[in-house]
Amino acid sequence: MASSSRNNKKYDVFVSFRGEDTRDNFTSHLYSALCRQNIQTFIDHQLNRGDEISESLVNAIEASAISVIVFSEGYASSRWCLHELVKILECKKDYAQTVIPVFYGVDPSDVRNQTGSFGDSFSKLEERLKENTEKLRSWRKALKEAASLSGFHSPNIRPESELINEVVSHILKRLMEEVFRPRDNKSQLVGVESRVEEIESLLGVQSKDVYALGIWGIGGIGKTTIARATFDKISSDFEGSCFLENVREESQKPGGLACLRQKLLSNLLKDKNVSLDIGLNFRRLSRMKVLIVFDDVTCFSQLESIIGSLDWLTPVSRIIITTRNKQVLRNWGVSKIYEMEALENHHALELFSRHAFKRNHPDVGYEKLSSKVMKYAQGVPLALKVLGCFLYEREKEVWEAAINKLQRILHPSILEVLKISYDSLDDEEKSIFLDVACFFPGEDVNLVMKFLNASGFYPEIGISVLVDKSLIAIGSYNKIRMHDLLQELGREIVRQESINPGNRSRLWHHEDIYEVLTYNTVSSLLWIIILKYSSIYKLDMNIFIYARSDES
Repeated sequence: MASSSRNNKKYDVFVSFRGEDTRDNFTSHLYSALCRQNIQTFIDHQLNRGDEISESLVNAIEASAISVIVFSEGYASSRWCLHELVKILECKKDYAQTVIPVFYGVDPSDVRNQTGSFGDSFSKLEERLKENTEKLRSWRKALKEAASLSGFHSPNIRPESELINEVVSHILKRLMEEVFRPRDNKSQLVGVESRVEEIESLLGVQSKDVYALGIWGIGGIGKTTIARATFDKISSDFEGSCFLENVREESQKPGGLACLRQKLLSNLLKDKNVSLDIGLNFRRLSRMKVLIVFDDVTCFSQLESIIGSLDWLTPVSRIIITTRNKQVLRNWGVSKIYEMEALENHHALELFSRHAFKRNHPDVGYEKLSSKVMKYAQGVPLALKVLGCFLYEREKEVWEAAINKLQRILHPSILEVLKISYDSLDDEEKSIFLDVACFFPGEDVNLVMKFLNASGFYPEIGISVLVDKSLIAIGSYNKIRMHDLLQELGREIVRQESINPGNRSRLWHHEDIYEVLTYNTVSSLLWIIILKYSSIYKLDMNIFIYARSDES
């Protein structure tokens, strides 16, 4: 079977075992442990088996991603078990099925060579079927092959509960790595692997306290994607794990924070009917190694309401918080902050191409147009996906028109996500953001602060809030940096104030400025115009500031 279809399997795990040996002990405990991890497991509950396995059992083996073979002392005395074994190995060969042997009370070499007490069981069966040499030969071959695979040997892992924990943990890892990780090149995440490795390294540090990591950046930059990929990769290493998505959105619903807390406790304790006694639940969790991801947190009170404190978690537990607001991480005492950067150009082009062309590169003749989109999106995954989907299978003329339009009007889906950060600002912070977006990208921050001071603002706190919320950055030489999409967000907000430029609060585009000054359509709402390119329309000035007070 092609590996891309592995994640379409009906069952995660098929368990092959001899009922008389392990049904009421090891196998039943293994089955319960797998079910607690929500691993879809097939186990044959028939007490009386015939000589040949049923068609439904053959189908169950083929419909499983992983087969676990529990070799016990009497396993080889059962023709049913041996038929299962042969079928499992056929699926391993033909369908790339993962096979995990567990040697329960028997030595792998005895299974491999049919010696010892395990060999005695096989010899009794051999005596009964000595005329069927072909079948016996296939069984011997299957036993040798299966016993040569990497597996678990029960005498080496004690107590039995620890053996079961190790088997389940291994199965979870194999499911994540070999089954559920996308193999289809079109569905693989782009530019994620190296970032996940960085975050894994940060989470792996030795710490005497619970180690919390913040993932910080602008909306649409991929914080949730990276957090989810990291969670999927390492969650099997923890006794309990929970990914709380959309904390900001869910917390705004009636009873939302209580629902999030309930989900957290239910997932960590693997108990859908978890007790409402918070103290009891936290005492239970205080003995567990857990991984928690809080996604899209906007304020400290959200975390406080959901989890209260990190004091009740064990030091080996790990917390990941994704946010647009660095102050949330400071308030929570986060040890390390991972700043999400834009995708590198080759990754950005690949991500865009997968949505615009359904392949890893642009179609012939669309290279230059794709480059223009790259310049506009500047490595923000949200923008690359939205624009790729929008431009898919459209003519070149439509591409040209769409790209030109984007220079003046932000795409609604991109605006919606980016505006969340703007909406979280107070009125003065919003004004400072709009000033920076319209007039000051690339300017010296000290000069901008002087201007804002003269305008009656408190720029020290305002600028620091914009930095914390990833809306601006202070780069080299003390210059203000703002992503082009955020700059376009600010300008789009001003454009939406009025269809008439003279009724807007800010003007920066030379055509709008010329119209307003020429036809004297300025209103009392307009308080600043900045024009940097003086040659246009013969307005001979380097910087022109027009301030108007309401004289009415």
